[in-house]
Order: sequence, then structure tokens, then C-alpha cells
Amino acid sequence: MGNPKAFLTIHRQEAGYRPINDRIHDFGEVEQTLSTRERKLQASRCMDCGVPFCHWACPLGNKAPEWNDALSKGDWELAYRLLTSTNPFPEFTGRICPALCEKACVLNRYNHEPTTNREDECAIIEAAFRESYIKPHTDIKRNGKKVAVIGAGPAGLAAANELNLAGCTVTVFEKNEAAGGLLRYGIPNFKLNKAVIDRRISLLEQEGIEFKYGEAVESAAVLQQLTQQFDAVVIATGTPTARDLRIPGRDLKGVHFALELLSQQNRVLAGMEFSSEERITAKGKDVLVIGGGDTGSDCIGTAHRQGCKSVTQIEIMPRPVEGPEDPQNPWPNWPRTLKTTSSHEEGCTRRWNINSLEFLGENGHLTGVRVQEIDWKPNPEGGRPIMVEKGEPEVIKAELVLLAMGFLKPDHPEYPENVFICGDAANGASLVVRAMASGRQTAQKVSKYLSSK
Repeated sequence: MGNPKAFLTIHRQEAGYRPINDRIHDFGEVEQTLSTRERKLQASRCMDCGVPFCHWACPLGNKAPEWNDALSKGDWELAYRLLTSTNPFPEFTGRICPALCEKACVLNRYNHEPTTNREDECAIIEAAFRESYIKPHTDIKRNGKKVAVIGAGPAGLAAANELNLAGCTVTVFEKNEAAGGLLRYGIPNFKLNKAVIDRRISLLEQEGIEFKYGEAVESAAVLQQLTQQFDAVVIATGTPTARDLRIPGRDLKGVHFALELLSQQNRVLAGMEFSSEERITAKGKDVLVIGGGDTGSDCIGTAHRQGCKSVTQIEIMPRPVEGPEDPQNPWPNWPRTLKTTSSHEEGCTRRWNINSLEFLGENGHLTGVRVQEIDWKPNPEGGRPIMVEKGEPEVIKAELVLLAMGFLKPDHPEYPENVFICGDAANGASLVVRAMASGRQTAQKVSKYLSSK
């Protein structure tokens, strides 16, 4: 460490967000950046803690103390080399990762001012692109093995990248018109500019990976064909099925899955056109988001930018504990505390312990949702708590409802031995950083399998 005591004199400084009145009128990234001097100072706060719990908490095993030390000394190229030794796409995690490493940071235990690892890694990778430290690997020695990757989301991209660098000839099959998966069609542009994805895909193509778009591999017959044409097949199709809310009135016009709104809005920003009948918009409407996670938050931010009248977000579970510490998940575990995102700051009524009973409408169009406040009581037999009603049902006015209640883990049949599953397709919906870690681990399994053949 350049200065192992810097954390005693330098406080945590986040880059922060653009002003609300400015950012809600466009889909540009909301997060700002620090100056080079300020960023180096923040990196210098990474202390010589002895046991780096950040490394333990990160699914990719990022060595934050090492690249923070290089960054604090101004050696951006070394910081880049150290960062990408474990993380294939820091430009993604540096923008949208919840930073498990920061919650596990020893400084978070000490004074709740952990090192700004996420922002630091984003600064490092952007400097690497800007200073041309990043160059395509064009001297890869091919091993004669062919691998198909189904799905171009973060897990599929990570697996494809690893296998390509190992010498395999990799073809990625993607059902959509462009690569990225939920990075492109789920996460709003105000959190991740899609030019960032395009820049990385261009690099992967220069390194020899072939992308085939508009090719869905959904039938057993097509998959069987691929297992015969390729030495190995990696399934990285994510969790395509959203959790539905089958209550009366579900078929009313105005009730949509969250990704219907988010993916369409991202496509509109990419230049795609939709008819007025197809277009999902919050303009001039009272919006209700059902589900309290990050996807629900993304819906809130999108609704504001579309010009909504109001936004309410409801969650069936209790309100999380406030403050930096969670008694149920003490440091260095991830605290399940109340999270306020940039979208929440833009304006939103948030309510917990609310159960949805019925969608209400007139002439086939949604007008509101009848809901019931509830409590959760301990189950005398153990297991899941029991839901009990509290008070009288009420109606929340809404012309647009967005269902953001998570995704269902897919079931898989038994596959031939040369088929591997990774990311959300294998483990259920989770974080981008976990999907990338799974992609890398699966690529290593594929390499081991191929070498044995």
C-alpha cells in the first residue's frame, strides 16, 4: 500500500448522480465521475487489512487491494492488468454491480465508509479504453475445437470470451437482434449506455468470436443438431419466464411484465419503431410497480422519463431494516437493508406488506388495483411465515401496472455429456457479476472436458 493509513484522513467520496431535474428528461447515464486526482485518493483508502474480505465476497474473486494500490500510485495500466485478470468485463460490473465487495470491506465494518471499489474499477477500465491499453488478441493459437454458446447475456459472453482465449472456435447464438441479454434489454440506458456493450462486442468479434443473431435455439431437435456439429455446447439462456400475478383482471389492457416496458424502451432508443397499439408508455398515467427489487426500480426511473403522472411501488414482504447494518446478516455478509436507488430519489411512493387482490378496469382498460395490507406471523409449525390480513382492502389508482416480481428458474432435461449450463439458466435469477463468474467457471469445465477428449 502506498499509504496504509490513508483511510484515517480521507473519507469515502462517491461520484454521485446528475441533478434530478436534469436527468429525468433523458436516458443518459445518471452517474457522474470523479477527477483523476479524487479517484486516486479514493483508491488510496484501500487499507492493508491483512484479510481482504472484498476478495472473498466477490463472485469473480476480484483482487481489489492490488488494483486499488496500483491506481492510487497512478499506474493505470497495471491496475487494468490486475483487474482484468479476474474480471472479463469491468465496464459492466463497474456500472451496475451492487458491489458485494464493498459491504464486506473491513472499512465498512470499521466506520461504514468502504473503499469505492465499483467506481474505481469503472474508472480503470474506461482509462484502459481511452489510453488504448486494450487491444484485441489476434494471435490466439487455435486448438481445433468448436464450441457453441446459446445466449449472449453476461454469462454467455463470459464463457465465450474464456473459451475463445483458450483457443476454441466459438459461435454465439442469440435470439435477439443484438448481444447483451438483460444488459441490453433489461437494464435501462440511464444505468448502462448500450454503446458500452457494442464496444465490447466489437472487440470480441475482432478476437474471432462469431455472433449469429435472430437464431433462437428452443427445440430439442435444434439443440441435438448443435451437439453433433460442435464439440461442446454451453446453454446461457438466462431466466426468460417472469413470475406472473394471476389474479382477477390480469388480462386488462395496461397490465404488463416489467421487461415488456424496459426492453421496448431500450429498443426505441436504439431506433426501432412501434405502432401506437404496440407502444407501452407511462406518459400521463398513474403507474403501479408490483415488486420491490432492482427491476422495479428500473421501471420507476423509466416511467419518470416517459412522463408519468405518479409512481407507486408495492412489495408483499416487510419493509427492510434501515441503516447500514442488518442484524440478521452481520458483516461481512450482504446486509438486507432498505435500498434507495437513483430512481427512487426521482419520486416514488413506496409501500410494504401489501398484497394485490384484483386488477380493476372499465371497457377492458385498467383503472386501478384492489390491494390488502397484511402482516406476517410466525408459523407455529416452522417454515414460511403465515400471511394475515390487516385492515380493509383499498384501491390504488393506476392506468399502468408493471409486474416486477422476479423470474422462474428454468427446468432442464438431461442433456448429452457435451452440454453445459451456466448463469441464471443454471442457478436462477441473480446478479450480473454472478452470471459472469458462472460463465468463466463453466468455460473451465468445458476446457477440461475437451482436453479429456
